[in-house]
Amino acid sequence: MSFNIFICGVGGQGLVLLTNVLGRACLKSGFKAITGEMYGLSQRSGSVSVHMRIGDDAYSPLIPVGEGDVLVALEAIEALRYIEYLKKGGLALVNRRVMHPPVETAGLVRDRSRKYFSLEDVVSRLRSYTGRVAVIDALAAAKEAGNPNAENTVFLGCLSALRELPLDPEKVREAIAEAVPERTVDQNLRAFELGRAAAREALCGSGVCRD
Repeated sequence: MSFNIFICGVGGQGLVLLTNVLGRACLKSGFKAITGEMYGLSQRSGSVSVHMRIGDDAYSPLIPVGEGDVLVALEAIEALRYIEYLKKGGLALVNRRVMHPPVETAGLVRDRSRKYFSLEDVVSRLRSYTGRVAVIDALAAAKEAGNPNAENTVFLGCLSALRELPLDPEKVREAIAEAVPERTVDQNLRAFELGRAAAREALCGSGVCRD
C-alpha cells in the first residue's frame, strides 16, 4: 500500500519546499517516496500541483484519479480543480485563502457587481464530494509565527498531526530545520507547531489525529 498526498496551490506558495521537506522526512524514517511535480504558469500565480506517494507499493510518481488519501490545498479554489484525485471519503486540508487568478481579478475590477468564488462556495462543493474537509487559516498562523511566507510549513504541521501519515512528526520537524533558510528556522518551527494545533482543533473530533 502507498500513502498518497496530492498538494496544490499557486506559484510562489512554496509547494516544492513543502514536498522536499516531506521527502527528507521519508528518508529519515526509512520510507520510499516518489513525487511528480507539475508547474503551470507559476510565475504568474498559475496553478501548481505535486503528487507525492509514500510506501513500497508506489511505483509511479502520479497518483491515479480517485486514489489520493489526503488533498492539501494551499489556495482554496485549487482544491476544486484537483478534487477528483482524492478518494471518496478522503481528507481535504484547505487553506482559507482564495486568490483570484489575475485574469479574473481584472474582470472583477472592471465590474464590481461580479462575484467570484467565496470560501463558502468552495467548501460547499468539496463537501458534496467528501465529508472530510478541514479549513485551515494558514496565513493567520504563519503571521503569528512571525513569517507570513510560512503557510506551507503550517500545512506540514497539519499533516504531521494525522494518524494516517506514516512519518514521525519529529522527523518532519528535523527536515524543516534542514530545508529552510537558517534565519527562518525558528519561525518555521513555530508555524509547524501552530499547524499541528490547528489540525487538532479542526479534526480531532473526527478521530483522525495522532494524539
